[in-house]
Amino acid sequence: MLSTKMEDVLNKQLNAELYSSYLYLAMAAYFDSVKLLGMSHWMRKQAEEEQVHAMKLLDYLGQNGRAKLTAIDGPPAEWESPLAVFSAVLAHEKKVTGLIHGLVHVAKAENDPATEQFLAWFVKEQVEEEESAEKVVKMLASAADPTKLAAADAQLANR
Repeated sequence: MLSTKMEDVLNKQLNAELYSSYLYLAMAAYFDSVKLLGMSHWMRKQAEEEQVHAMKLLDYLGQNGRAKLTAIDGPPAEWESPLAVFSAVLAHEKKVTGLIHGLVHVAKAENDPATEQFLAWFVKEQVEEEESAEKVVKMLASAADPTKLAAADAQLANR
């Protein structure tokens, strides 16, 4: 069984993962509205990944404690540019990385090696998430003209 503190922070992370999915769906809707369908596709795939993360937490909580779903904050709906969107993705993933590291810290403090081991997957996953977002930010930073933006959009449709 999870300690009360561990259960509470895992439930907060469950909410954070669901928010991440919601955020990426909002970004997909933005890209749909500006007809960048490859970028929308990338965001939809990202939203699906966040749902997988949430389900892992939901399952772990269900097996070891109690999952408690709370309201998900509404995400932004507008951005200045595709680069601004992906810069926000990178900043968000860095924030989530910090949250995951905080969970590991709590697991250590609570003397909960099983949860610490469970969280190792998330630590590794966040490295990949940040690398993926950073790659797109770099691509878009060099795609100032419409032709390069269209090529970037086409490339992101292949995710």
